Amino acid sequence: MASAKKTSAKNKSAGKRATLVIVESPAKAHTIEKYLGTGYTVKASMGHLIDLPKSRMAIDIENNFQPEYITVRGRAKLLKELQKDAKNSTEVLLASDNDREGEAIAWHLRNALQEKTDAKISRIVFNEITPPAIKAAVTSPRDIEEDKVNAQKARRVLDRLVGYNLSPILWKKVKNGLSAGRVQSVALRIICEREKEVEDFIPVEYWTLDADFSKGRTKFTGQLVLYKGAKPELKNEAEVNEIIEKIKSSECIVTGIKETDKTVKSKPPFTTSTLQQAAANRLGFTSRKTMQIAQQLYEGINLGSSRVGLITYMRTDSVRIAETALEDVRSWISQNYPAELPSEPVHYSVGKAAQDAHEGIRPTYTSYTPDSVKDHLTRDQLRLYTIIWERFVASQMNSAKTRTTSLEITAGDAIFRISASKIIEKGFYKVVKLLSSKEEVTGSLPSLKEGEIIKADSFHPDQHFTQGPARYTDASIVKTLEEKGIGRPSTYAPIISVLLDRYYVTRSNRQLVPTQLGRIINGILVESFPKVISEGFTADVENDLDKIENHELVWNKMINDFYQPFKERVDEVLETQESMKGFFDEPTEQVCEKCGKPLVKKLGRFGFFLACTGFPECHNTKAIPLAKCPVDGCSGEIVVRKAKSRGKEFYGCTNYPECSFISHFKPLPDQYCPKCGWFLVEKFDKKNGSYKACINPDCDYLHSAEDADSEK
Repeated sequence: MASAKKTSAKNKSAGKRATLVIVESPAKAHTIEKYLGTGYTVKASMGHLIDLPKSRMAIDIENNFQPEYITVRGRAKLLKELQKDAKNSTEVLLASDNDREGEAIAWHLRNALQEKTDAKISRIVFNEITPPAIKAAVTSPRDIEEDKVNAQKARRVLDRLVGYNLSPILWKKVKNGLSAGRVQSVALRIICEREKEVEDFIPVEYWTLDADFSKGRTKFTGQLVLYKGAKPELKNEAEVNEIIEKIKSSECIVTGIKETDKTVKSKPPFTTSTLQQAAANRLGFTSRKTMQIAQQLYEGINLGSSRVGLITYMRTDSVRIAETALEDVRSWISQNYPAELPSEPVHYSVGKAAQDAHEGIRPTYTSYTPDSVKDHLTRDQLRLYTIIWERFVASQMNSAKTRTTSLEITAGDAIFRISASKIIEKGFYKVVKLLSSKEEVTGSLPSLKEGEIIKADSFHPDQHFTQGPARYTDASIVKTLEEKGIGRPSTYAPIISVLLDRYYVTRSNRQLVPTQLGRIINGILVESFPKVISEGFTADVENDLDKIENHELVWNKMINDFYQPFKERVDEVLETQESMKGFFDEPTEQVCEKCGKPLVKKLGRFGFFLACTGFPECHNTKAIPLAKCPVDGCSGEIVVRKAKSRGKEFYGCTNYPECSFISHFKPLPDQYCPKCGWFLVEKFDKKNGSYKACINPDCDYLHSAEDADSEK
């Protein structure tokens, strides 16, 4: 009987009209529903339910560029379920992300739901997924911000117009199936221009000179910093040896001892850009991986008996922090590191270009230290959460102080310098685990006094070559995009991902390298549409979108001003530019081993390859040889191959399995070692940057300035 009463009560409860809350993801829905409890139903829209179709432009140009929205393919069932839920609810709260995309999602949902329900439909926003933030949000609903929706609409329409007009040009001139995007094309241009700088750079030889000194049993090393009163510019070994000959018999005297104290200020909390840069540099994460893990931390993690959103919203360009969060972190610091608590909260200035819609990225509760939650996080979740937590807490702690002591030793006309640094006040370094106990002191100095005479035991000349510009990495391209005003926090990771997915760019040693296909596309777009894929135009678009959001500009007027001259140029290029497809179908002297017909060099999505002219009857294709196989007696050639397990590229012999030679470094075209005849490859390390080296493990050849000069 008792069981029947419980069932009856449950059915009555299920029949009540509750408040429906719609978020974007199931994980977020699960977390929020626990916080709100009875009386609320929380469902997920899974992002956009209504958007432009993928199969056509769907922009009514004659009707003020109105977009023709449809229900996203495969989402009709979900939309009907939400409409049914809305019909059975007294109130609907649209809780998509608090940015332009989120506002557009809410706008589309409202339009689709209000046809099926008489419930009041409102918008709520929050910056963190915690019980207080969610409960405060549901008690403060607002209307949808139409200007923010219009800004998103303008961006969507502009990108569609650019993509659907540029892509056919690439189909005509290069090959079918290619595509071009407004912002991605600018990023590709930046990467290609840097690659040109890398290739054109000629290393210049220079030398440094160290000297080993001793006082009794104490030995130490100094570097030559001045010669005859000027900074030495040593171009070759002969110049270094000349200095050594002149000073090797000179008396060595301690002529200067100097101490310098430096204040090291903590950094502000992370923004999207700085988080991606730090995660790339410190953790080796790609921008996409960083944002995926940050999304997990934001939406909620099971911490035993409760589910908690551990960080605030991760798409932000602001370093502003809420007063409640400042009170929370200062309370934690006062209990754990009271000596490092500033008298007043530290406020950081927000950049002029920042929209400042969200706080900086921070932990929702300072008490959730990395150590306290580590058992509930994956390794990568913990690593990312740790740097977010440390950066935020450190931002509200006292500065650190370092002391650098320098000794100057004079030997004839030469002055050598020895320096050592140590931290004298740890300040915020007490929570930022960047330094080990050994690293808190760099270098060691002997106990010496000015005027003291010491002994020079030996001299060590060292050859170097100047390093050219570094290729972009995830970290540096994100920093560049932000500095140039290209894109917004929500677009940095997708920009990189699109270029990689289209195979316009690849990663090598974490560096972004344009492919042959990427270079060809960039060359065409720069030649035909230099303004559209320029940094200035893209930054101006972002400023115009801000103006639309601030009700300072009408969205379709902005589109109209752009579209008319753009379309004229598109028509001109389509009419006048000749197809380049024939240029990429290059005849070869090789024949198909399957049918005997000639092979032709063609351009595919993954670069050039050899294909049989007997297609479609013969489907034979082959990789293009990159170099001769260096193994004695082997007649094979080196081609690119892919590992079956991970799909990672490597370079192997066409005579495999008879010849097992492989290389993980790509052969440089038509470049062979002058010492042993094996092919050259490009290598990279932090000391030398990018450089050419022989693939032969028994050969010590490294690229020199003279070799680079002769190649030119």
